[in-house]
Amino acid sequence: MPAFRTPAAAAVVLSGLLGLAACDRPTEAPPEPVPATPVEAPAPPVVQIAPMTRADLIAAFDAAASAFAEGRAAPPTPRVAGRQFNLVQAFGCTAPAAAAPPPGLAGTSRTAGDAVSLSLTPADWAQTGLIRQAAPEAEAVEGLWLTRPWLRTPACPATPFDPLMPAGVSPQVYGLAVIFPEGGSRVNRRDGRAYSHVVRSQADGAPTPAPAGGYRLVVSGRLTSFADGRAIRCAASGPDQRPTCIAAVEIDRVAFTDAAGATLSEWRN
Repeated sequence: MPAFRTPAAAAVVLSGLLGLAACDRPTEAPPEPVPATPVEAPAPPVVQIAPMTRADLIAAFDAAASAFAEGRAAPPTPRVAGRQFNLVQAFGCTAPAAAAPPPGLAGTSRTAGDAVSLSLTPADWAQTGLIRQAAPEAEAVEGLWLTRPWLRTPACPATPFDPLMPAGVSPQVYGLAVIFPEGGSRVNRRDGRAYSHVVRSQADGAPTPAPAGGYRLVVSGRLTSFADGRAIRCAASGPDQRPTCIAAVEIDRVAFTDAAGATLSEWRN
């Protein structure tokens, strides 16, 4: 090995030898990247839309009646076709009548043995002008009225009788119609059969008294639409008559309850 004349020269040679040794070492591969754990996006919240109440239905009818009177094709309110509804309205708030109520209205009447019959017979609206125009494909149309549209709550009215005011019942103007197309299923058709329930007379044979809070008709279902896509159609005979408006619906449940909500009888489709 040659001798180096100076320490500096020896250091230079040593540094070169170390560099060559380093070049002979295998190159270490960089570490594999760790894949990031995917973060799942949270599911969008499910928006629960409450069924339309009696007050909601009346508001939708009012908007449709106003739009019809103004000559507009549809009300400016949000679309209601497809919405669920739960209609509760009072009946039997006074003494039972001598005869069953007219079709489309729930009511109470006396039966043999002084029992009380609760009944509702769907009205046949298939041949009315409004329905013939709005649902020309209908084979049968069964309807019921939404009574006392000036009363938003499902309670018996507290208005006293006034002998100075003319007696009578205001004409019905808002209704729900179940439309059965020609050739369709007849499973849920009533075909004139009433929903009925009998409240038996008291144990001592005394007549069944009218309850203080009356009874309740409960109708649950879904708003559908007529041929033009609207859920509510209206008609009137002139500009000074309040429009009569009908909503197309499917009915899932009809029930009679007492004023506290206890079910007396129910029918499900």
